[in-house]
Amino acid sequence: MTIKEAARIIREGGVVAFPTETVYGLGANALDAEAVKKVYELKGRPATSPLIVHVDSIEMAQQVVSEWPSLASRLAERWWPGPLSFVLPKQPSVPDIVTAGLPTVGVRMPNHPLGLELIREAGVPIAAPSANKFTGLSPTTAEHVRAAFGDAVPVLDGGPCQVGIESTVISIADGGLLLLRPGMIHFPDLERVAATTGAAHPAPGMHHRHYSPRTPLLVVSGPAELPDDSGAYVWHTQSADCERVYQLPLDPDQYAARLYATLHDLDGAGLPWIALEDLPATAKWDAIRDRISRAKA
Repeated sequence: MTIKEAARIIREGGVVAFPTETVYGLGANALDAEAVKKVYELKGRPATSPLIVHVDSIEMAQQVVSEWPSLASRLAERWWPGPLSFVLPKQPSVPDIVTAGLPTVGVRMPNHPLGLELIREAGVPIAAPSANKFTGLSPTTAEHVRAAFGDAVPVLDGGPCQVGIESTVISIADGGLLLLRPGMIHFPDLERVAATTGAAHPAPGMHHRHYSPRTPLLVVSGPAELPDDSGAYVWHTQSADCERVYQLPLDPDQYAARLYATLHDLDGAGLPWIALEDLPATAKWDAIRDRISRAKA
């Protein structure tokens, strides 16, 4: 599929899967309520879970939100395009289905050349959750999307995602920040730019169970805690005496980029369990530990 074809589908009220640096998104015209409804139906996503609107510029973001604080400008100058989403008061033109009926909307500028070009070519902001069935593993390749939806969703293939897990989501209000969902832009770094301040979910990805493989997922401190039957052990510091052992990188950025792809591969292997070695309890690993805790819920 070409970008022009994908943009035409978006403009005509259809749905397209497209790449971002985080995960593949299932996108529709954010200003078209009927188009956005198709996204919810395809995913089996509950109406209480809002979507993030993807834009190609601060100017387009300001067409979606009714307030754009100076703090948003400072953060966007540092981290846009990139895996950082702002939750701000929405414009009346944004349908309630996008925001789960809330008066706020999540907005971000993705850092992927094809994703940005698609938004520019379509000429509209694109509402897009991850391109997977609800609560399933998020897709980091076009093949993951096709495995979830078959021919029901056209895919703009941009290769593997570089970040690998979803964006950091923050609310900006009263001159301060509130972390709604951790990501690979770490909250302590955001705090250096601004002081923090301390029904429907205010951001996507906040369900207790989310990002889950079909195979039971365990978190263990080492091989001694593995079940007796043979599954797969994913580790980053040590090896284990079991049939399938996979090592992910020690670096959290590289670990995040490979996490979902590794779980996708293992999820299709018919295993009785997948065990992940517990991760360091430090800020740089917070986003990954959040995704894993939801995946194993």
